[in-house]
Amino acid sequence: MRLPPATHLVLLARGTREQAQALLEQLTTRVQALGLTLKAEKTALTHIDGGFVFLGQRIVRKPKGPKRYVYTFVCDEALASIKRKVKSLTGRSTTYLELSDLLVALNSALRGWAAYFRYASAKRTFAYLGNYTWWRVIGWLRKKHPRLTWKQIRRRYYGKDRIQHKGITLYNPATMSIHRYRYRGALISTPWNERTVDPQGARFRRTTHDDPAFLDRLCETLA
Repeated sequence: MRLPPATHLVLLARGTREQAQALLEQLTTRVQALGLTLKAEKTALTHIDGGFVFLGQRIVRKPKGPKRYVYTFVCDEALASIKRKVKSLTGRSTTYLELSDLLVALNSALRGWAAYFRYASAKRTFAYLGNYTWWRVIGWLRKKHPRLTWKQIRRRYYGKDRIQHKGITLYNPATMSIHRYRYRGALISTPWNERTVDPQGARFRRTTHDDPAFLDRLCETLA
């Protein structure tokens, strides 16, 4: 028997806490009818001002002047996860590698992580991660070449303010473009927004709530 994929979702409600609790109970019943179960440790009822973590991103409403806005930040665990990855790659056990090989592995991890979080308010986080990685690589080089001075290491591996080797440059997450508040839901035609979607718009695609292809894509995205 093929098990259904894990699905993550957020249910937003405008009303009282009691009304939100009633919706949560309805959702529990509905997913049970589909053969699914909500995980108690990952299910919570919270106010938007208190924030919540969803797929590695912390979503919270904060005041800015007389108004309040909803912001998306990189959650602490997501940042800690990529730092552990960088630390593992730049540990003493990897000093047998060529610097170029290390840079390829680091760049792959950093680019993928930064691309995922480029829609969040992550400019400072990207800058911090770039600085953290730079110092980890410098420490790695000092362990790899204990007899070389900093000046010698800089002459050999440092050019144009970046660490590089054999044509490969250490990627700096701070160079990733931030695209905040990107919204494209109106480009997907459903039975509820047909009057507001422009068929001539870019990436226009019509679907229904029970379109198997659309639901498969949605499950793959949320898994």
